[in-house]
Formats: sequence, structure tokens, C-alpha cells
Amino acid sequence: MLLSLAAARTAHAIPYETFVNVDDEGDLQDLLQAQAITQDTFDELLDLLDQGVDLSTADRDELYTLPNLTYDDVDKILAYRDAQNGLIKDPADLVAAGALTQEQLLGIAAFLIKSEAAPSAYIPTGYVKAMMRYGIGDKLLPATAILSRFKWGKHLSAGFAGELTRLEVGDPIYDPNRGALVADPRGYQLHARKAYVKYDDETVSAIVGSFRAGFGQRLVFDNSRHYTPNGFVADDQVYYSADFTSDCKFSAGDLPDSPCTGQAGNVYTTPDWNFRDGLFGVGGGLKKLELSTGWLQLYGWASASRRDIYQYELVDRAICSDPHMDADPKCAAPDVFEKPPGSDPLAPTAKFSFTTLPNVFREELVGTNATFFADRRNSVGITAYAANQQNLVGGIDLDFQEWSSKLTGRQYGAGGANFQFGKDWLDVFGEVALSADKLPKTTGPAQGGGGPAAILRATATRKKEELELSFRYLSTNYANPYSRPIDQLDVFDGQRSRDEIGGRLKYVRTGHTFNVRALLDVWVPPSSFRDDSAAGHVTPKIDTYVRTDVKTTDELHLGLWLRYQDKDLEQGGHNQCFETTTDTSPTGAPVPCSGRQLTTIARIAWAEDKDLSAQLLLEHQLLDDKTLDPMAFRQDVAAWVIAIYRPTPRIRLRARLRYYDEAFKDNRPGKAPNSYLETSASGAFDALIGVRKHDTLHVRFDVKDFLDNRASTLVRDPNPELTLWLSYEVHL
Repeated sequence: MLLSLAAARTAHAIPYETFVNVDDEGDLQDLLQAQAITQDTFDELLDLLDQGVDLSTADRDELYTLPNLTYDDVDKILAYRDAQNGLIKDPADLVAAGALTQEQLLGIAAFLIKSEAAPSAYIPTGYVKAMMRYGIGDKLLPATAILSRFKWGKHLSAGFAGELTRLEVGDPIYDPNRGALVADPRGYQLHARKAYVKYDDETVSAIVGSFRAGFGQRLVFDNSRHYTPNGFVADDQVYYSADFTSDCKFSAGDLPDSPCTGQAGNVYTTPDWNFRDGLFGVGGGLKKLELSTGWLQLYGWASASRRDIYQYELVDRAICSDPHMDADPKCAAPDVFEKPPGSDPLAPTAKFSFTTLPNVFREELVGTNATFFADRRNSVGITAYAANQQNLVGGIDLDFQEWSSKLTGRQYGAGGANFQFGKDWLDVFGEVALSADKLPKTTGPAQGGGGPAAILRATATRKKEELELSFRYLSTNYANPYSRPIDQLDVFDGQRSRDEIGGRLKYVRTGHTFNVRALLDVWVPPSSFRDDSAAGHVTPKIDTYVRTDVKTTDELHLGLWLRYQDKDLEQGGHNQCFETTTDTSPTGAPVPCSGRQLTTIARIAWAEDKDLSAQLLLEHQLLDDKTLDPMAFRQDVAAWVIAIYRPTPRIRLRARLRYYDEAFKDNRPGKAPNSYLETSASGAFDALIGVRKHDTLHVRFDVKDFLDNRASTLVRDPNPELTLWLSYEVHL
């Protein structure tokens, strides 16, 4: 299948940034690496691909999460389903009925699960999947994970995810003799990361174990990664990072030299499998309590989840009352020493660096939602939750740095109300919220204690067109780590959905021969209104793109995408940054970047037939970077070639080549050419092979060669990086 790629990185967008036509996670990785979708969209689509959508049971909001569909398309699906007594036996029937086009059906096919006769309540159906990743030259066993998911009958399901880790250190403890944390060295460990049992039917939903939840416009509570969540989502995912990680993460500590001195500090290895923090506990809900008019929905959940944390996010609250005081050495993260071998706890040992510490906090959380539905398009509801982070390391009062995504003060919550109104071509959604926390009061723009937030979204839909207009107000004091509304990527004190007033206009026009997608997002941080803000003035920002795809023939598609971003519309000139700031205010605080970036991508896609396709993408970026040249734009270039071939229905082969050059005109005086940023060539080849009747073998080989002259590249080991991936999925 063809992958339609684009340059946007806007958060939380439906319809998605580009036409999506994928088979598996590898295809999504291609989209992400080509900057066609954001990390948010990747996470959302990966969850959707993993969980699947049943056309016969999904509600309107759930169907809208499918890629390439407007509300008009969703309403046509629902109308057809109602006419078929609530059952869609074959998705292809939607094309015959005119509810979807053939192209749309192919685009959502990978995300669908079929409504079949109820399986046995005694004999489970499902699968077990084993995954392994090995870097050629690694001195450790391969990173390994196992997933399983089963179903008994129509409504009961269970899942599990475990892994073998090689790089994870032990649980930290406090050593009063050192006045620091101590943790066991890394080693081979088995971990049960996720496990759940879920019951779900037309009226009741209940889950025990690992899960996620979301409601309304995601302003009060959502960690589901869905655009329009409403209820519980089972959580049994582990995932991988494509980049290698440093093999040695130490500083000298008590030793005369760091163990990473010399070549040992330049060795890289494959990382362990990773997982995303979720909830772990119990949840239950009445999905449809019939009333004389409409129905009532009631949900409640409770969770007690252990949290890992990056070591530099910690602070000792007993000696640092306000972590905003960066210049105070008492507010630095506490040291973390490797536990000395032998029986002498005070023997000289090294300190960990850039390490994630396991099981440092336990988050205890309760939440509830109640919503009245007049019908499937009109509702009003309330959502609230409260949480507390419990320190699991005795002897030290650990808290979080102000820039951490975890909240200083360790206690927080939020509550609010949402509504939905829909009639004919118009849908209007809104939510208001108020957060509460125990953040310390500071002299800066954030005062602690909580603040208000609101979002309003309206969607106008007609055949082949959809226009979305949204407004958001996220106050500077709205600190809610479970908030995930429409917002932008900038972060304030570790929280993304905070310190924004903005509006967004989004337009999609689809046709048989061409598609147009456009976005205009303008916002300003309320904190910049203050005279003592880091920027020193109001900083309006913009993110906008236009992209077109044209079907010139049945075999050849062309695309051109333009995107412009400006982090401060009032600040002109090249003498500024776009990516990484190097400036600080008189108080030592980093001054936010205020530069611009213009991205252009051209795409040529060719398909001989449904079994053979290829595409070429060429990208050029202009962006402000005064480190390279304070009088001109920095220029980045990239090129991708992606090909897919299906020699038989049970074999799919995919290949991807990529060339990437940041600052390709790096001619700084007194510096070696091409020594500023990354230049690399990479490739991937994978084969998906059907084995037996339903089993699948997946083999993938990756290579990445760093070609630049940076000092770190010249001593990097290995270079090139070679990786072998294997997975086998057994279906019962």
C-alpha cells in the first residue's frame, strides 16, 4: 500500500496530518521518520492499530478516530449500520453502499477487527508474540519482550506484556553515610510490565490491572492516546526506540576517573524495550443506563502505579524549598551512586549519569465521570480526579524539579464539565476545567495552587470537505499531567497543556484526483504578558501548513507540502534560535527560542499495482540558527526512498533508504567542514511472512552510518550501527 507522507508535526489532529494507509508499526515508523506525522499521531495510530475498531459496535467518536474519515463519512457508516440491524458483516459492503470510497476502505483496513460469531466461553482465542532486537557487536543478550492477548466468549479478554531487561539498574535506596542515593548495578532482570483482565459489553465495562482512560475533550483527564476518548482502554503495550543508547552511564564519583573515560564512553548498544506509564488498578462503568429520555453513563476508577524517573528530575525537598532556584546547589538533583561490590558499603564507587531510576514513586489516583446523552451527538458530562505521588525511597524527602513532567508538590487533581452538540452539518464540543496542586509559590509567572482552562471546538462537514475551528485557553497555573487537549508542542514548567491562549483553523478537502489539507494555528503564552517574563514582551506564535496531493494517473501521485513556524512573530532577523537555546536571562533562566522554520517536501509515489509500490521524498528546511550563521538561515536536507512488494498474499517485503544532512552548508571559519550537526545514511529492510494458517514471522535488518565530522562521531562505536529484529506471532 502507498504511504502518503507530509511534513506537519502538529499535535492531536484529526483528520490526521496526512492520508494514512498502513499495514503495521513499521509503516507508521516510516511516516514518523519522514516527519509525515507527529509523535502524538504515531502514538495514537499505534494504539488504534493495536486495539482495533469494530465497525459493528464502535460509537460515533470511536469511528472518528479512524484515519481518513470525516464526520460525514462516520454518519454514513452509522446510517448503513442502523439499516443493517446494527451489524456490518463485511466492510466492503460500505463501498458498495456508497458510504466509503475504495481508497478510504483500504486506508482503514488495518485498523478494523471483524465482528464474528462469539468464540467459546471456555476455549480462549488470541495470540502470543515474542520479539527480539540485537545490535551486531552487542556484548549483552538481545533485548527481548513477549506479548499475549486472549479472549473468552464475546466480552471477556485478558492481556500480558513482559520483558527481559539488560540496562535497568536496581531500585534506589537512601544511604545516610553518603547523603545520596545508591542503586544496584544494571543486570539481567525479568519484568511483568503490563497485565489486565477486562469485561466489556453493551452496557457494562470493567477492568482490573493495567489500563488507560479518557473523557470529554481530554482537558480534565486522558492518557488514552485517543482523539475522542470515552471510557477505558486496555494497556498491554511495550515498544522500541530506533536509536542506540550509550553503553556506559557513569561519572567518577569516589573513583579517580570515570569508568566511561576513553573509548568506553563512546560505545553504544541497543536499548531495552520500553513502555508508557499508565494506570494500574480497577475501573468500572455503566455505559448505558437507559432513562425516559436518553441515557446516563457512569464511570469510576482507582489506580496505584509505580513510577520510574530520570535521575535529574529529582530534588531533595528537605534542603530545597523551591526547585525554581536553579543557581542554588541545594536544589540540584541528589547524587546516585552504584552500590559497591563486597561487604563495605563505603568502598569507593562511581556515580550513575543520565540514568532512569525504577520504582521511585507510587502514584495513587481516583477518578470519576458522569455523562448524560440525549442521543449519540448531544451530551453533557462532568469529570474529576485526584492524585498523590508517594515517595518510595525512605530517609529522603524526594520531590521533582520544576521542569519535570511530574508535578512538584506531588499532590494534584482537576475537575470540569464538558458538552457536545450536533445537528446536520455542525458539531460543537467544549470543556471547562479547574486544576488544583501543591506547587510552591514562586516570584515567577506560575503561582501554584491550580488554575482554569477551557477548550471550544466546532466542526463543519459536508461531502468531501471538513472545516475545524478550535479555541483553547490553558492558564499559566493550569498544571495537570493528565490533560491532553488540542495544544502545541511548547512546554511550561514540564507541562505541555499549559500556558497557551490560541486558536486553530483546519481544513481538509478530498477528491478523486486531488487532496488539500491546511492548518493555521496562532497562540500566545499568557506568561509572556508579564513584564518580568523571560522573553520580555508578548510572544505570539504561529504554525501553519498547506499540502496538496495530486493523482496524475492511476499509477503516479505527486505531492507538495509547505510548513511555516515562527516562535515569536514580533521578533525578526536571523540572530536567534529555533531548536535549542543558548541564551540566558540575567537571572540565569534560559531564554526561549524565537526563530523561524520553513519546511518544503516534494513527494512522488508510484504504484504498478496493489502488490508493488514505491515513493521518493525530498525535504528542504530553512531555520534560524545563529550558532552556525547569525545572518542567514541554516539549511537542512533529507531524502527518502520507500518500496513495498508483495510477491504472494502471505509475504510482504519493504525497504527504506534515507539520507539526512543537518546544516549541509557547514563552512564555519576555523572549524572542520560538516562538524556541527548530524549527517547520516540509513536503511531498513523487513520481511513479513505468513507461517502456518495464521502465524506471522517478522524479520527486519537496520543499518545507520553517521557520516559527519563531529568529534563524537569520529570515536563512535559501532559506526555504522547494524541491528537485527525478529518477532514471531502464534495465533490460537
